[in-house]
Amino acid sequence: MARTDFRLLSVVCIVFSFFAAGCGGGADQNEVLIGEYSSLTGTTATFGQSTHRGMLMAVDDINSAGGLLGKTVKLLTEDTQSKPEEAATAVTKLITRDKVKAIVGEVASSRSLAAAPICQSNSIPMVSPASTNPQVTQKGDYIFRVCYIDPFQGEVIAKFVFNSLKIRKAAILKDVKNDYSIGLAQYFDETFRKLGGEVAATQAYSEGDIDFKAQLTALKAFGPEAIIVPGYYTEAALIVKQARELNMTMPFLGGDGWDSGKLIEIGGMSMNNTYFATAYTADDPSPVVQKFVQTYKTRFGEPPDAMAALGYDAGKILFDAIGRAQSDDGARIRDALAATKGFVGVTGLITIDPDRNARKSAVIIAVNDGKLSYKETIQPD
Repeated sequence: MARTDFRLLSVVCIVFSFFAAGCGGGADQNEVLIGEYSSLTGTTATFGQSTHRGMLMAVDDINSAGGLLGKTVKLLTEDTQSKPEEAATAVTKLITRDKVKAIVGEVASSRSLAAAPICQSNSIPMVSPASTNPQVTQKGDYIFRVCYIDPFQGEVIAKFVFNSLKIRKAAILKDVKNDYSIGLAQYFDETFRKLGGEVAATQAYSEGDIDFKAQLTALKAFGPEAIIVPGYYTEAALIVKQARELNMTMPFLGGDGWDSGKLIEIGGMSMNNTYFATAYTADDPSPVVQKFVQTYKTRFGEPPDAMAALGYDAGKILFDAIGRAQSDDGARIRDALAATKGFVGVTGLITIDPDRNARKSAVIIAVNDGKLSYKETIQPD
């Protein structure tokens, strides 16, 4: 996926050269203001760009159908620059300056954890497209998500490694400054050991690192049959590339943090024999999925990744809740979100559980010959 260049043109309003996002200034009586905070620039820019595109499509859908509460939905978007501190600043602006009625964001758990308490204290419903750390929705009863959580994702990866790849000895290389990576590593480790597997060794890195050969050499000495890298695509691709240079031919696996077009762009053919868990596949023949895929490709010139699909579902579920609430009052939107059952989304059938998490399946994607292909679906127990 080509990286779009965004520039901050003023302290009041961020203008994007590619995306048609709204800026601050409040709504008139004929608008419902919805906020969005996304990593449009920075180390995980493709995440925010994809979820933003999905949100734009959801907004277009609802406005084409007549809007909400007899009004037009207006989306106001703030760039987190892939930084937790900027996420907190972004939601503060959206709530206090722009007076939004609800907020969608973020992908990265660390940034959602920074923003969620602000939404909660202001009684503003927040829907995360893809933050999988369990602590996100524990910040309060106004915080929701449309993705599965890391205990399930870690279980999915462990079951695939143990049952499908028939591997019994693994190692982990995790990002110690990333809540998502730490949690996913923990849940993989727990499930894999329960299944009868051995986690032979664990090594650590930090987001932004570019040299991983020392950690990889240390892991190689333990003779793992697979290495789990529960981080984001930039570092994951570099790790696999450097591992292949060290003649480490075993499978590498990750979670939905790998799901970006940049993964193959950075890692190239080194990514052969790798796998990752994610929320959906564009290969799903479902009419709902294929309509989304074709509309997205027509509009943006490329197939949507899981982050785009999750951004779309986050917007659709929020708008559905506002419609059922028949109000833009935060408490009433919260109650409607909590009552969401069997919502037919692009990323599957979504039911919000009592902890405000989405109960849904996950898919495993294989990477070979520079292409992604569907491998299997794993359902929650």
